[in-house]
Amino acid sequence: MKTYYYIFCKDSILLEHCNDGSYTIPLQETPPVEVKPWTVILNIAPEDGYEVKAYQIDSPVTDNEKYEMCPLRQSYYKLPLEMYLKAGKCAELIYWHNNTKYCGVCGGSMKFHTDISKRCEQCGKEVWPQLATAIIVLIRRGDDEVLLARGRNFKSDFYGLIAGFVETGETLEQAVRREVMEETGLRIKNIRYFGSQPWPYPCGLMVGFNAEYESGELHVQREELKKAAWFHRDHLPNLPEKLSIARKLIDNWLNETI
Repeated sequence: MKTYYYIFCKDSILLEHCNDGSYTIPLQETPPVEVKPWTVILNIAPEDGYEVKAYQIDSPVTDNEKYEMCPLRQSYYKLPLEMYLKAGKCAELIYWHNNTKYCGVCGGSMKFHTDISKRCEQCGKEVWPQLATAIIVLIRRGDDEVLLARGRNFKSDFYGLIAGFVETGETLEQAVRREVMEETGLRIKNIRYFGSQPWPYPCGLMVGFNAEYESGELHVQREELKKAAWFHRDHLPNLPEKLSIARKLIDNWLNETI
């Protein structure tokens, strides 16, 4: 039976060239890259009626014109959206598998119980993949200004939105208010849900909101941000990539659909 094979080497995924110049995930009866005796192949939820499997390889494929290694994030621009999302799920499950080999209670070996759960061979504790939930918020001031910031972990010179992880015991809205206050010193109002996005780098769920400036002077939390400022819609800095929910929030604001 033909199977989609999502194959990873570090942070890159194996793509197959199509005759029309597009890309796809290898779909064939046997693995396209050699499976070692120690390779763990994960079973993933089916796609388009075909089985889906995922595994890691030790070295990138470089000597086969049929295939190309592509960073997972950049595969957004090459794969159909559904395949990109499935690739993210596969990457998250591989990360989860690699980080749950031993029981956190007794130290015993964890073995697969279902495709997305493991059970300790000694004490029976079961574990499932867990997500790190984060909020991200677009803050507008009036109709034409938006708050944009450069995080200390940004690798290029773009400006994004205020974001942060949800803490234990918080609602999403409480996390939005806290992160904005901690990172900028501002108070916000009219918090409204926008949408969410899986963020498999390595195991996140981004929950997006819109909000309005209420009061306060901008004071940047230097531990988290390099810069933050209000920008007019006609004079924006470099923005995040199209694949991110941050960019979707900004584009939505620019199109005046909020």
